[in-house]
Amino acid sequence: MSLEGKSIAILIAPRGTEEPEFVQPKQAVEHAGAEVTVISLEGGTAKTNNKDLDPGGEYAIDKTFADVSADAFDGLIIPGGCVGADKLRAADDAIAFVKAFFDQKKPVAVICHGPWLLVEADVVDGRRLTSFSSIRTDIENAGGSWVDEEVVVDEGLVTSRKPDDLPAFCAKLVEEFAEGRQAGA
Repeated sequence: MSLEGKSIAILIAPRGTEEPEFVQPKQAVEHAGAEVTVISLEGGTAKTNNKDLDPGGEYAIDKTFADVSADAFDGLIIPGGCVGADKLRAADDAIAFVKAFFDQKKPVAVICHGPWLLVEADVVDGRRLTSFSSIRTDIENAGGSWVDEEVVVDEGLVTSRKPDDLPAFCAKLVEEFAEGRQAGA
């Protein structure tokens, strides 16, 4: 499936994003031909984590939230990692950026603790999704229907639970990004 001509945004926290949940989806969309922009709270580089506690790699940040608009992108990837997701959900500009994708009915792929940003953006009400199990109550309290499945698609929203789900998550997000805007999203 080709993503030639598509522009995809991927979020990363200054520190604490789960490395495989950042690297593998990014590689999947690049391999399918998309142009990927790494977006964070501040410029420079960001350090990832593995299993939330172990140091990961360091990755270049292309743009900050102040420099971008959802209008410029065809899809959004939100990796997990409880530390990184918590930092991002506390930033108003990050939440406004995420919400804009839903307002524009563009596909969004979110894994692990990433749905915390969806809760903050107030976009889970009435949706079916999954996440890391510890944030199930947050999703349900926000009106979402939480399920324990490897990958869930709900009108352009792709969600998965954890790094073990990455192969299915990456395959499905490429498919949804290729389909583009969702009428009911």
